[in-house]
Amino acid sequence: MADKKELYLTEEGLDEIKKELEELKLVKRPEVISALKDARAQGDLSENAEYDAARTEQAVVEARIKDLETMIERAIVITKTDSDTVTVGSKVTIEYVDDKETEQYLIVGSQEADPFTNKISNESPIAKAIIGKKENDIVSVDSPNGTYDVKIVKID
Repeated sequence: MADKKELYLTEEGLDEIKKELEELKLVKRPEVISALKDARAQGDLSENAEYDAARTEQAVVEARIKDLETMIERAIVITKTDSDTVTVGSKVTIEYVDDKETEQYLIVGSQEADPFTNKISNESPIAKAIIGKKENDIVSVDSPNGTYDVKIVKID
């Protein structure tokens, strides 16, 4: 794999990946192998839809196992630090300068990002703009919708 990009994960995120990998290896892979054996036992493989479906599912499972193993290999576990600057793993309250609205975000790796729960990727425009900054700093955020300013109100 040419892309050796680091993957930032919380401890919980890494545990979820490990659980999924274990489930695939210990449950799903044997199920697929069993389905392949059953389909082979039916005779002519050239016209066997069950065999084709099982081979396709096997390819999907094996690809996902490889992806998860690569994620675990590249994982950098985010640990909470008592830093006065924004880092991956920081919970940050920002204020949008134009409308004085505030939002609180947890900065996580891209794999765990979930905007519906205010977990934003370290690769997002807001996170890129505020990482390394301190409380009360005002920074410009370059987003696809234009540039806007935010003030860092609090770093937890």
